[in-house]
Amino acid sequence: MERLNRSKLWSLEQYAVERDAFRARVIAHKRPRRIALGPHATLAFEDFLTMKYQVQEMLRAERIFSPEEIAEEIRAYDPLIPDGHNWKATFMIEYENVDERKAALAKLRGVEHKVWVAVAGFERVYAIANEDLERSTEEKTAAVHFLRFELGPEMIRALKETDAAITMGIDHPDMQYTTGPLPSPSRASLIADLG
Repeated sequence: MERLNRSKLWSLEQYAVERDAFRARVIAHKRPRRIALGPHATLAFEDFLTMKYQVQEMLRAERIFSPEEIAEEIRAYDPLIPDGHNWKATFMIEYENVDERKAALAKLRGVEHKVWVAVAGFERVYAIANEDLERSTEEKTAAVHFLRFELGPEMIRALKETDAAITMGIDHPDMQYTTGPLPSPSRASLIADLG
């Protein structure tokens, strides 16, 4: 799978030229990769393109020029690119009302470990959460988590060679949700992450 490195990034000057067209491309690319898990939770599946955009935007916003600082940004975001046998996603818990969000996050401790994906004919695959640092405390969970779903070779084969459906969900006592089979554009986009 494609990985981030300096040679694949634009300079700040070149990015200023490319930004509008690149941003439009990334927004269109992200659309089928954003899966709602009920009214208050979303999975945004990451890949090389989404992480390249994130790094370019960070370099632009922070005016980062030095090779060391660029390398630091790459080190931060490259782990969110799938390895060919997994899916990686940003999991967001979203409540517009601040008080409602605060109450929900207190009840949803551990929810990040209860998010799952399933390939038809196989058992659910539960997320490996927050490998970089813990984002939950004894009082609450965070509103954003980084998840990895490891898929076995048989699952990958079924996805690539058949029309096996993909479903996703959450089975936390205070947040229960299961999607229907993902629509074709979402399914195709996620299968492209598999080596």
